[in-house]
Amino acid sequence: MAFENLLSPINIGTLKIRNRVVMGAMGSGTANENATVSECECAYYAERAKGGVGLIINEVTRVNNDTGVMMPRQTSAATDDCIPGLAKLAKAVHFYDGAIFIQLHHPGRQTSCEAIGGQPTISPSGIKSMLTQADCRAMSNAEIKSFVQDYINAAERCCKAGIDGVELHGAHGYMLNQFLSPMTNKRTDEYGGSTENRARVVKEIIEGIRVRVGRDYPVMLRISADEFLRKSMFPFQEDGLLLDEAVEICKYLVPFGLDAINVSAGIYETMNTAWEPISYPEGWKIYLAEAVKKAVDVPVFGVGVIRNPDFAEKIIAAGKVDGVTIARGLLADPDWVKKTAEGRVEDIRRCISCLNCMDSMITNAMEGEPFACAINARAAREWFYNDPRQDGNNRLVVVVGGGPAGMEAARALAERQFKVVLFEKGNELGGQLCLANKPPHKDKINWLIEYYEIQLKKLGVDIRLNTPATIDVIKGLNPDAVFVGTGSASIVPQSIKGIDGKNVCTSTEILGGKVKLSGKKVAVIGSGMTGVETAELLETQNNEVYVVEMADRIGPDASWQSFSDVQARLIEFGTVFMPSHKLVEISKDAIKLEKEDGEQVELAVDCVVLSLGVKADQTLADELAENFDKVVKIGDTATVGRIANAVKTGFIAAYQL
Repeated sequence: MAFENLLSPINIGTLKIRNRVVMGAMGSGTANENATVSECECAYYAERAKGGVGLIINEVTRVNNDTGVMMPRQTSAATDDCIPGLAKLAKAVHFYDGAIFIQLHHPGRQTSCEAIGGQPTISPSGIKSMLTQADCRAMSNAEIKSFVQDYINAAERCCKAGIDGVELHGAHGYMLNQFLSPMTNKRTDEYGGSTENRARVVKEIIEGIRVRVGRDYPVMLRISADEFLRKSMFPFQEDGLLLDEAVEICKYLVPFGLDAINVSAGIYETMNTAWEPISYPEGWKIYLAEAVKKAVDVPVFGVGVIRNPDFAEKIIAAGKVDGVTIARGLLADPDWVKKTAEGRVEDIRRCISCLNCMDSMITNAMEGEPFACAINARAAREWFYNDPRQDGNNRLVVVVGGGPAGMEAARALAERQFKVVLFEKGNELGGQLCLANKPPHKDKINWLIEYYEIQLKKLGVDIRLNTPATIDVIKGLNPDAVFVGTGSASIVPQSIKGIDGKNVCTSTEILGGKVKLSGKKVAVIGSGMTGVETAELLETQNNEVYVVEMADRIGPDASWQSFSDVQARLIEFGTVFMPSHKLVEISKDAIKLEKEDGEQVELAVDCVVLSLGVKADQTLADELAENFDKVVKIGDTATVGRIANAVKTGFIAAYQL
């Protein structure tokens, strides 16, 4: 059969899982407020089990409710009252013949003092995180002994609840990683110094679990096999945990009762090597898992932007890994495995690495909401959007605009058996996606366009390209409803003198190819993601680029991970960043800027590219509202936002109709 390696079963200790796909853990924020398992959490993981995943790793699960809290609505296994909820979660996954491990976790220094009641965070040596900057103190020897028992007790609770096994989270800079790394562990007692001493905590946890629940209960270790401190934007003076020592740690720990190893990389200060932005290629860090696999005799799973079944099959067949760990890919499409097994690879909604999930993990958590996937509006909300109706009865709905909002609405409506006519005035589907895919390293955006093109064709959506939607044409169709996603237009502030000059254009015109610049001195006004991505494109086209920002720092509202990724490349190009400079005037060969103190400076430039945001285009929507009973604004037409907003509004509007 196709994908015979990927879809073949494998044993983790005494547990046989049905294929080689492991769902990697991500903090979903779906637990109850008291940290017990919720109905929302059960539905989220059951959906992935139903989709065919071999083994699910639930997410960061507390082993201590006092010092080990990372975020609100985080699942806990720290007390006995968590057992019933864990049992319910196990039953939900087992109902679909899946298997589930609980990821036992303590954040150590990588949390906030507020999350743990205002007290300092704890770690092996009291070295604070450069990213969180939270106060941190070193643990006493007695506290470490108690900490070990927290893990053992949590594992026993998982076993009692019918959970299939546990994963010890020793990666991504969390507490166990802090013990393993020579960068964060400077202890001089039995828990510090040599490789074996730094691994002692994990060894004692494994041994304790074996004493408590026996040798047959599966235990997996997740490890950052390279902390990649040399890739950090922070000034590290040492290398931390590197691959060679990580391999030695794995070899040392396996004989004490490890059944599998899940290999990742990175810590908070090198976050982009753990949760990669869009520029990272598929499988870039599989070599880490491959090195571990060569050294141990238990299954080794590898992670690293794995998006395509063909790639996963290839690396398993080559013996690089025993299986693959996929997290964001299964957030984007819970049926990734099922579609692979059914020969429908083209139907997979592949993760585009936009990191909306990571951005929303914190912002949504503060509001008591689960995290969100940009391209799958149901993700972590399966319990709420739980009615897959097919009640359209061939009633006709018009969708105006072929951007992500319009395409998602058309897809969801067609699945409900509505007859959908989609109008797009341009010659291709995609809308703003056809601009977003133009900067360097943004080719994964094409995956989303391709997905919608395939799905809309299969669902029989009547797509009318090069066809502006007019009131008369729509009236002739007599639709039940009209969805309007006509997008947005660039903001061009007329208050700035010279704004209409021939040397002025917008980032949209650059990305769309209407304006092409080469060998010019260019000022990009605005340092949001569109601005810096446009700047990178201009740099690759042999321009000298200045990024001008009115705020006191570059990228004030941009996604931190994605922005830092682009910024690093711009620094290599020699791009000049000018925060705290307000554009006040444009002439044919210069711009006038005003500093915070009111001083004005002049910068000689050939061209000015405006990237000051966009405003909703509601002109057609308002006209249609005067002529039809049911007009729904979606995407930027409703609220200006990112891809996630477009897909979400398109889906919800179609779901509610």
